[in-house]
Amino acid sequence: MSFRLFHSHRCADDLGHGIYDGIWVGPDSTIPNTRGIRNDVVAALKALKVPNVRWPGGCFADDYHWRNGVGQRAATLNPNWGGVIEPNAFGTHEFMDFIDQIGSNAYVSVNVGSGTPREAAEWLEYMTAAQPTTLAKERAANGHPAPYKVPYLGIGNESWGCGGNMSAEYYLSQLKIYSHFVRNFNPAQQQGSQQMLKIAVGPGGNEPRFSEWTETIMKAYQPHTWSWDFNGLSMHNYTVNWQHKLPSEGFGENEYAQSLKSTLEMDGLIAKHSAIMDKYDPEKKVALVVDEWGGWYAPLPGSNPAFLLQQNSLRDGILAALNVNIFARHADRVRGANIAQMINVLQAMILTDKEKMTVTPTYYVFKMYVPFQDARFVPVTFDAGTYTHGDISLPRVDAIAAKDAAGKLWLEITNIDPEQPIEIEASIAGVTAKSAAGETLTAPKVDSVNTFDTPNAVAPKPISAKVQGGKLVLKLEPKSVTVVLIEQ
Repeated sequence: MSFRLFHSHRCADDLGHGIYDGIWVGPDSTIPNTRGIRNDVVAALKALKVPNVRWPGGCFADDYHWRNGVGQRAATLNPNWGGVIEPNAFGTHEFMDFIDQIGSNAYVSVNVGSGTPREAAEWLEYMTAAQPTTLAKERAANGHPAPYKVPYLGIGNESWGCGGNMSAEYYLSQLKIYSHFVRNFNPAQQQGSQQMLKIAVGPGGNEPRFSEWTETIMKAYQPHTWSWDFNGLSMHNYTVNWQHKLPSEGFGENEYAQSLKSTLEMDGLIAKHSAIMDKYDPEKKVALVVDEWGGWYAPLPGSNPAFLLQQNSLRDGILAALNVNIFARHADRVRGANIAQMINVLQAMILTDKEKMTVTPTYYVFKMYVPFQDARFVPVTFDAGTYTHGDISLPRVDAIAAKDAAGKLWLEITNIDPEQPIEIEASIAGVTAKSAAGETLTAPKVDSVNTFDTPNAVAPKPISAKVQGGKLVLKLEPKSVTVVLIEQ
């Protein structure tokens, strides 16, 4: 059986330099921009065909009041991330402009923690109402007469933690209220496949309380209910050692192996929560949306620790590939996944410093995976082997295959062994290969990074493959991510 692969989304939390300096520089900046949004960042993201961007994501979402970011702006504080001034220069219209410039879709998170159902409902009316209501007229007066599209709506963020320290039962009571009153008024998104996906807050890790949380929310799920509904459940899980955060640069094989072992736990976590969801939704109508994931390391020395600035190495590119493959294998349930974050924060795809910009190994992995968006999963068999370092043993090879909308067959293979190349022979169900070519991402060291002075230290290079007896024979470099197009 084949499943449609997930969309690979991104997260843009108002945190550190993720928005300001990363996306927004203002229309008067000497940095080339379009209506205040960086042109270089837009060009880089357009190449990734970003399906959606989640905003205002993270803990900021439940402190965000949308009226501060439209019309006359209000300067507030960002208590979650450093207590710095939040000028609200980047608000609803700027976010939607950014979405439009990169060719993406909006995933809007409403404030359940410190907000009200009325505030959230009015924000959706402001954004999506086509009829001339007072709020729609206000939107038009602020520069956008046509209604915006909001395909994805997050109802709160981490409500079990920074979103309000709620119990599952209390959050469920709020979910029912918000889901009922927060409506999408855009006529094009009220029915059928265009209907807005309402995403409830789900689990945040592997603690027992999160199984209970998923159980509570899913037990209340009632398909086709007229009064309230949700059709998505979020999940957050970072690759992080909270007791002693690993460095993002200048590390060795020990830290490399620890990180990959930790990140592979995503598979079991998804399986566990999917099993709970299956009890109440056997038809898998509710999407599991892993809308915060990625590597979380120690902040770079000298940076504001609340800004979560870290480097991005070859290790993180491999980490990203392993997670994407896990999501793909769970594509019957996982239908969204937002890496955190997009720019300058956590596992960023882009780093900026004033007028400078560079893309990271994680960026290149997402670019290599573009053909897998909206593709059909195809089973592939291979001998994974074993990579061992100290007391850590991991599958040496990981792989997925898929057919895109044009019928082209794509194969991704990751070799996590940092020292040894591997020659593999891959057979794909029902496929006789004739030829194959693609590209591979690797570097001299597991901690190799791109900098503003050496922006191409870690970048993909072309690779060719042999075909023998209809099977693909490919030599994988150590610590590499490889994507090939197979001609049939």
